[in-house]
Order: sequence, then structure tokens, then C-alpha cells
Amino acid sequence: MILQKSLDEGVVPSDWKLANVCPIYKKGSRAHSTSQICKLLESIIRRAVVAHVDKFNLIKDSQHGFRRGRSCLTNLLEFLDKVTRSADSGDNIDIIYLDLAKAFDKVPHHRLIYKLEAHGIGENVLIWITNWLKGRKHRVCLQGVCSCWQPVWSGVPQGSVLGPVLFLIFINDLDCGILSSILKFADDTKLFGVVNSHDDSQILQHDQHEFTDWSNDWQMTFNVDKCKAMHVGRTNLHSKYYMNEIELGDTAEEKDLGVIVAAGNLMMAKHCACIFKRE
Repeated sequence: MILQKSLDEGVVPSDWKLANVCPIYKKGSRAHSTSQICKLLESIIRRAVVAHVDKFNLIKDSQHGFRRGRSCLTNLLEFLDKVTRSADSGDNIDIIYLDLAKAFDKVPHHRLIYKLEAHGIGENVLIWITNWLKGRKHRVCLQGVCSCWQPVWSGVPQGSVLGPVLFLIFINDLDCGILSSILKFADDTKLFGVVNSHDDSQILQHDQHEFTDWSNDWQMTFNVDKCKAMHVGRTNLHSKYYMNEIELGDTAEEKDLGVIVAAGNLMMAKHCACIFKRE
């Protein structure tokens, strides 16, 4: 009855919008527990939203995060299959690893609501989500001492059940206007394509401009210092790429979804060695 009343009236109780920011639990006593009633309703709404976007195939295939049947593994397998096939054919490949700065925390609420409505989510569900996002507060707690409550003006609530799905919808149109191959795991994004000539590299540069326009339109910022270009292939031109008129740094290896990928041969030898040393 409580959950149905909250959904019917589009009102989320204020104590459901409070969050303690605490160090990640590793060991010791768990002296406190939090109410799960809001997460229960979030789960119900999440199932409805996921069923809707799956029914109409609204989430782009490039997204592998927080989706049934998709994972880090499927993302890496698809990526390595495409890149190694091109390399085996004698092509050169450039890969751009992108980094959205504090992506989950910076999602502007009014723009998120606009995108939810554009994806066909409306009526009571949209009203409830709008109210769920508004008036949120958090505080930092450490060793039993808590700071003052501070308002949360943007972002999808981390640790929530519904937040990740809302984020997928918000960045769903990141692919629009992109000419190269793109793969995403939530906000972890990589762009790649065959680059055998200067004209080929201009296609990847065009896509950087598209990302810049998207970030300006939707108030999301790319951390350009952490965006890297990887060049694969014996005759690779090692083209330079720019975002916001800043040159992207080159990298010979990158930790991609927890796996170290090396530009030289795309083999996992270094990753395996690191795992062996850790053991």
C-alpha cells in the first residue's frame, strides 16, 4: 500500500532521499543497517523501465553495461574480435579510450527527465522518478562522526537500484553521428577504426568533434587528460587526435575494463603476468 501510494501520487518520502557517504566496507562489525523499502520500489520500477526499453530495442547495441546477457566479457570479446580481424588483414587500427569526468555524479536532472520522456517513459513512472531525483541530500560519515547534510543538485544516486538504468538512457545517444565503431560499458567508452590513410584518421577526428558537441549539449565533461589514443599496426601513421583543441596523449597499453591491452600485438601476456604476480 505504501509503495502504491508513492507511485500513484508521484511523491517520494524525504527520508528515502538521504544518503550517507561512507568508506567501502571491508571488515569489522556492521553496526548499522539502512531501510530497503525505497530499493524495493526502485526494483519494481527498474523492471518496468528495462522491459519497456528491451521491448522496443531502445538501448543501442554498443552498450554492454548493466544489461542482461551483456558484461565486461562480451564488450572485450567483441572489441578484440573486430580489432584482431583488421590487424590480421594487414590494416592499421587506431583506438581512442574516452573518459567522462565523474559521469554518474554530473548527470543534469532536467536533461535526464527530457531523455526519459523521449524514450517513452511517462505518466506516473516519470512523475515518480522526477520526484525521486529532487530534494536529495547526502553527508559524509567516518568513524561515527557525520558532516552536515548537503543538497545533491545533479547525478543519478550511486548505490541505488534504478540509477544505473537511468544513466544508460542518458548516454544512449552518445553514438549519434559517430562514423567509427564504438563500444560502451556504462560510461567507459572506446572508439576505434581502420586507419590506413590520413582520410581515415579524419573520420576518427570527426567523431571527437561529435563527442565534444554532445558534451556541450548535455552538460557532461570529458576528462581530456585521461583520454588516450592507441595505435595498432606495423605501418600505422600514429595520427594525432584532438578534443576541445587539446591533443590526446598516446598510449602503448591501456587497462580496458580491468584487462591490460598492449598495442604491439593485442596479446594479454602482461595482464597474465600481473595476475600471476598477484597470486
